[in-house]
Amino acid sequence: MNVHFISIGGSAMHNLALALHEKGEVITGSDDAIFEPSKSRLEGKGLLPESVGWFPEKINPNLDAIILGMHAKADNPELLKAQELGLKIYSYPEFLYEHAKHKTRVVIGGSHGKTTITSMILHVLKYHDIEVDFMVGAQLEGFERMVHLTHENEIMVLEGDEYLSSPIDLRPKFHLYQANIALISGIAWDHINVFPTFDNYVDQFRIFTDTMVKGGMMVYNEEDKEVKKVVEETKNEIKRYPYKTPNYMIENGITLLETLEGPIPLEVFGKHNLQNLEGARSICFHLGVSEEGFYEAIADFKGASKRLEKIIENESTVIYKDFAHSPSKVEAATQAVREQYVDRKLLACLELHTYSSLNEDFLKEYIGALDPADEAVVFYSPNAVKIKRLKEVSARQIGKAFQREDLIIYTDPKEFKDFLFHKDLKNTAVLLMSSGNYGGLDFEDVKTLV
Repeated sequence: MNVHFISIGGSAMHNLALALHEKGEVITGSDDAIFEPSKSRLEGKGLLPESVGWFPEKINPNLDAIILGMHAKADNPELLKAQELGLKIYSYPEFLYEHAKHKTRVVIGGSHGKTTITSMILHVLKYHDIEVDFMVGAQLEGFERMVHLTHENEIMVLEGDEYLSSPIDLRPKFHLYQANIALISGIAWDHINVFPTFDNYVDQFRIFTDTMVKGGMMVYNEEDKEVKKVVEETKNEIKRYPYKTPNYMIENGITLLETLEGPIPLEVFGKHNLQNLEGARSICFHLGVSEEGFYEAIADFKGASKRLEKIIENESTVIYKDFAHSPSKVEAATQAVREQYVDRKLLACLELHTYSSLNEDFLKEYIGALDPADEAVVFYSPNAVKIKRLKEVSARQIGKAFQREDLIIYTDPKEFKDFLFHKDLKNTAVLLMSSGNYGGLDFEDVKTLV
């Protein structure tokens, strides 16, 4: 196949391009900006466009497929040319479904935990030499890419994102996969720019459940009341498998999972991660992995990139970074570190970076999210608010939203960095939460703090 990517530089898009290239397809692409690591990875395989920008002349009748990324706009000149020529245009999830439509599709959904659960499943399957196709939203230790496609594998494991498919296909991605086996980890309002009300957001998970293949299997977190309601009220003829937080304990900073074989020490920690582990165990069981086999494999799972990822540690200080940005993720990550390091001071730093987090109406969802921390800091860029064309947000509004009088708020990247780098971090656990980089913070430099 001759496949052209409109917006090839994205994290997900360039991984799909690399996967198809390895599969033997002929790949071309365009983008108006390509950053690292996408740039080097594409260049290494000869797939980096010669020039940045959009070039309608690249679009011709010899192309078998166009894959359209979310970064592109509906009036993209290459897209318009493809439409004019009547070429087959796929969104990212649409193409993945087309590839996997004759395979068993395992789809992991949820407002939080889906990347971690998908990563846990892939880690366990790899440990037991069970070959599957996959797509996951983070770089995993031991895996070259975030996407792997073959002709022969009978199973495909997909992280099921609820965000939109493409500029011309406004369906959530996970609606397109028609899962044979699915999981929902939790439902907590997110993406307010797309789903303006909580009920509208929950509806997307109802549709996801209803689009499952009849007779399929749904694994779900019964401790989440919204998830429980969605799954147990569906009229779809599916089998339901609830799960909940397994028993665990923490000794000397190590989380021990209680099993019939005795306590198992884990690399991951926090109640949400233990829930994620239990959901992954259930999915792996349905894919042929025994309980003993799962525990044997999961013991050395260190987590997905940027999900409670340890940056550095010494005898008195530990620093983690986490992709957490939505209220439920922020609260879960902060509570997890609090539980793991009860004898240390906890410094939690959050960057409000996404459209939802900088929306004045959504800010109130953050109430209490940083309460487990001894010291809490929020950084946001007024310039980011302008770029997103949102109403100006004040430090006073943020303080009111978090309902924490001692909240420290920074809007200047240098001032935030000065605060962090001049802080006495002895006997401290530091948690840096952001989907950005605090206005230019180099996480390699952060390692010098310890």
